[in-house]
Amino acid sequence: MPTVRPRHRALTGLAIAGALIATASASAVQGPLHTSGGQIVDQANHEVVLQGVNWFGLETANHAPHGLWTRDYRDMLAQIKAQGFNVIRLPFSLQALKSTTTSGIDYSNGHNAALQGKTPQQVMDEIIAEAGRQGLGVILDNHSGADDGYMSPLWYGTGGFTEDDWVNQWSALAARYAGNPTVLGADLKNEPHGEATWGTGQANDWRRAAERAGNAVLAKAPNWLVLVEGIEGPVAGGQYLDRNWWGGNLEGVRQNPVRLSVANRVVYSPHEYGPGVFAQPWFSSPDMATILADRWTKGFGYIRDAGTAPILVGEFGAKNVGTDTVEGRWIRQFADYMGRTGTSWTFWAWNPNSGDTGGVLQDDWQTVNPAKMALLSALIRREAIAYAPGSGTTPAPTPT
Repeated sequence: MPTVRPRHRALTGLAIAGALIATASASAVQGPLHTSGGQIVDQANHEVVLQGVNWFGLETANHAPHGLWTRDYRDMLAQIKAQGFNVIRLPFSLQALKSTTTSGIDYSNGHNAALQGKTPQQVMDEIIAEAGRQGLGVILDNHSGADDGYMSPLWYGTGGFTEDDWVNQWSALAARYAGNPTVLGADLKNEPHGEATWGTGQANDWRRAAERAGNAVLAKAPNWLVLVEGIEGPVAGGQYLDRNWWGGNLEGVRQNPVRLSVANRVVYSPHEYGPGVFAQPWFSSPDMATILADRWTKGFGYIRDAGTAPILVGEFGAKNVGTDTVEGRWIRQFADYMGRTGTSWTFWAWNPNSGDTGGVLQDDWQTVNPAKMALLSALIRREAIAYAPGSGTTPAPTPT
């Protein structure tokens, strides 16, 4: 399989407590969420479409979401909500949650006062609490073991972290936030790739590991959604496609779906990118539009179409979204695909400092990129309805 260049994450060193998108005309979303066939639904079985952004930084050496060196976190979350998003995907590293220190946070003029003196885990607590108050759900994303370790192919092995460490951290997070309606679920591991396999039963079998970690999560937080990404290489039993993004190969689900102890909790989560991330051969083909549509159906759309499980695209993004570039034509076609199929998604990224894609925000960390936001606003369903089951207050710390 080809090696796909990763995105340079940074150029510098739910039940829902808010508005969700629902296709039904019901007066309120009734959490917690679960799955029904190819849909995410609430307790009344009304379809809910999650549409949001990635806000990264907790997985870096800063041990805190980026941009807090220039803005207050409450203002940042309020702006995310004001754009119409209903969820944030919050990346973190195992190393950050074992650390006691943060950096890159401005405390002048009263900014981020609630974060001062807090550990990275406590910063996560505060971000989740404020997201709930703002009406945003949160999906926790284990982006890496070591800080800035997103290039690591597996869920173990970087920074000295083992599979047991990874599972135990997920169990601790599930116990910590099980009673918090803002936290919707767990994206178990960002972009398994390289030597990761699917359905082999070996130590590097991602499907096996996802079942182990997913069941550990559900033992403490049985109402959470469990997001499972794919791998990069070929899967046991054969497949249709011969090239994939990191974490993008979900063809193994056909013969070897993820099995969890609680039914109706699995959501499969591919990532999809354009030529700004890697010049895949289909981007130079005159039949690009046809090839892309075929890839999306065979690569992951079949899972939803067969009623096996829903799809949430955990990452997609581009610097240029105009119709005059291949990158822009790709992302417009993909946005149209997600809109037509009712697919949930979280855009990469809210941050402007993602090297290959930029973000919704421009480099001043204040101004929204108008072209990107116009694209996403057209995609966001507007049947948003308020649902506030609780304040999103921070749970009591779990002993470590």
